[in-house]
Amino acid sequence: MADNRVIQGRMQTPESLAELIEGESVMDAEPIEDAEKDCPDCGENVVTVGYMPSALEFVTGYKCQECDWAETDRD
Repeated sequence: MADNRVIQGRMQTPESLAELIEGESVMDAEPIEDAEKDCPDCGENVVTVGYMPSALEFVTGYKCQECDWAETDRD
């Protein structure tokens, strides 16, 4: 699968998508994948990216491809 995806009309790399979800820069990110679920806000496709915001934390982030909805797997 391609590393870059169109999210809300803009091409995003795994790192830039992780930064969009996190709200700040990240250390590393895995390839973007389809989350195989629909956005709870608008019903469009959701993508997922795993990333490391710090050396001691791994987070899975979810982002709608069409609207502002995003969440992480943090408790």
